[in-house]
Amino acid sequence: MAAGRCAFIEEQSIGIHYNQGNDILDYISNKDAFRYPEGFVSIPQGSRSMNALKLGPPWRNPVWRHADESVAEW
Repeated sequence: MAAGRCAFIEEQSIGIHYNQGNDILDYISNKDAFRYPEGFVSIPQGSRSMNALKLGPPWRNPVWRHADESVAEW
């Protein structure tokens, strides 16, 4: 098991009735990337994932401002 400090939750729409005929798995070549054993995402393994950890600073949300300098939602 692993945890990350930067996490989000999104609906997973694979197999939902309104996507029949145009599900996300219809458009990707590696369908195994979206297999979630027991509802969990597998932890990435290998040198490619380890090298990705070394690629610069973590991403941050942009700060948008209105003309009056108040913070805007993005």
